[in-house]
Amino acid sequence: MSPNAASLSLKGLWIYTVAMMVLLIWSGIAPYERSTWLMEVAPVLIALPLLLATHRRFPLTPLLYGLIALHMAVLILGGHYTYARVPLGHWMQQWFGFERNHYDRIGHLMQGFVPAIVARELLLRLTPLARPEMRGGWLFTLVTAVCLAISALYELIEWGAAEALGGGADEFLGTQGDPFDTQKDMFCAWLGAMAAQWLLARWHDRQLHALTGGSDRGNR
Repeated sequence: MSPNAASLSLKGLWIYTVAMMVLLIWSGIAPYERSTWLMEVAPVLIALPLLLATHRRFPLTPLLYGLIALHMAVLILGGHYTYARVPLGHWMQQWFGFERNHYDRIGHLMQGFVPAIVARELLLRLTPLARPEMRGGWLFTLVTAVCLAISALYELIEWGAAEALGGGADEFLGTQGDPFDTQKDMFCAWLGAMAAQWLLARWHDRQLHALTGGSDRGNR
């Protein structure tokens, strides 16, 4: 099986792209706050062209493309409503009696869950960690560390936005008055990173094997 046949087809990737663009256009129509919307959807605007540009030379597993699309949808919804106002979070408040809208916790859980599979795929395809004797706990540890680093970087970006915009960054920060919001966000990313590896590792390994035709570093 050729690598391209084992990955998402270009047609499939375009379907994902069109779906995300439709969602982006909808979210950009009268968002709660325009500057917050732009900051929240910026990763989507960067990732979509990058995925299209690299599809032929470095196709990803279908699992990873699907996870990235799901993460994009979470970001886009958060951008339109702001994380403190997404209806799903309000419904969760009513159902579970939460004191606040927890949609931002979902966002930060995804910030660990999806990058974990991104990091895992890159490490297994581009580094010696693909070799069975090199895996062990190192792969799990490094993937988790990468996700925590991404989460920390995002929190630093939020801090920078707060310094630059002052009160105008409140909607982007989404702390909802919680003084420990940063720590809880990183904790959610940490949980997401570990959960992704525990739940998806075998599925991911099968797709990686099919994608590389058994010629990845781990099978040499």
